[in-house]
Amino acid sequence: MILPSKHISEEQALLGVGAVVLRHLERPQTVTSLWGKVREERAVGTYERFVLALDLLHITGVVTLTKGLIHREES
Repeated sequence: MILPSKHISEEQALLGVGAVVLRHLERPQTVTSLWGKVREERAVGTYERFVLALDLLHITGVVTLTKGLIHREES
């Protein structure tokens, strides 16, 4: 479910959902505003999958939450 495989497409894997979320994260924003932008994306599907993708991105150090805003980490 995290990575695509023979039976799980990139769109269904959380890594694919994370890519969609990152595409919409151009500037720091709240969880609510980011959800509003990605909720219509077919790959994201549900709020639960959105949160799981955010968790994955946070665990891997791609995004952080500071003062209520999600932002990309500098490379």
